[in-house]
Amino acid sequence: IVTLKKKSGDVICKDLDIGVASKEASVEDLSRAIFKAYPKWNLSRQRLTTADGKTLEKGKSLESYGVKDGDFVLFKDLGPQIGWSTVFFLEYLGPILIHAFIYFNQKLIYGASALSKAQTLTFYCVLAHFIKREFETLFVHKFSNDTMPLRNLPKNCAHYWLLGGLFLAYPIYRPGFVGALALPNSFLLQLLGLFLYAEGSNFVTHVILSNLRPPGSRARKIPYGYGFNFVSCPNYTYEILAWIALTAISGSITTLLFTIVGAVQMYLWAVKKHKRYRKDFGDSYPKNRKILIPFVL
Repeated sequence: IVTLKKKSGDVICKDLDIGVASKEASVEDLSRAIFKAYPKWNLSRQRLTTADGKTLEKGKSLESYGVKDGDFVLFKDLGPQIGWSTVFFLEYLGPILIHAFIYFNQKLIYGASALSKAQTLTFYCVLAHFIKREFETLFVHKFSNDTMPLRNLPKNCAHYWLLGGLFLAYPIYRPGFVGALALPNSFLLQLLGLFLYAEGSNFVTHVILSNLRPPGSRARKIPYGYGFNFVSCPNYTYEILAWIALTAISGSITTLLFTIVGAVQMYLWAVKKHKRYRKDFGDSYPKNRKILIPFVL
């Protein structure tokens, strides 16, 4: 039996019966009891903390947090939530639809129709990139958090729908844009090979990261192999490399700007993850492993 309170001290529910002996009760048991008593607060909407501010995490017992029979727990309603897999699926769906619509409706949008080889090659590279991401979202990635607030969805989608979609597609597919056609075909094929290598390598690193976590686990392990022996985040390294190749293929200034914005963001994420690895694993983490660029950064 516990008492639910708001951070302000207002009592939400006094003497909530979890239905399990206090020494055996888990955080999930408490969450389910709250949902049973208040159906509007499903498990994804609940944030539970102890009196001293420790967040109650799934998979742990209440006893491990010092919560005993008759104690109180702080409750916060996080509001409507959406699953991260759905978030990423919707984010990546935008560029696919926008690029396809503009590419196949050139005459409707620009008043003329004249697609170059560079435009066609760029289109199918962009399409392959985001379809790969959709596949990874559905079948590869395991997310640390189950959900995020639904209100954040427009902000999350804006980067991909506006920058990765409209900002890239509209200038690239306009009639008369030749892009990198001036480059020799042999060099274009090399750039395409680099793009495919980087995309494939990015996929392999995502599979390695996914395999580190057994189903239902949030445990963290040190990744090794295929780039991880040199840098902490080779998935970002290969992602940036793919966009550099695509920038050269397209010959578009907007693709270059998108690549720079993405590279800066991925660098910031990589620094954060690198610090987290060193904090979590201490001396066990390889000391010579760089952040993003082998032997350099």
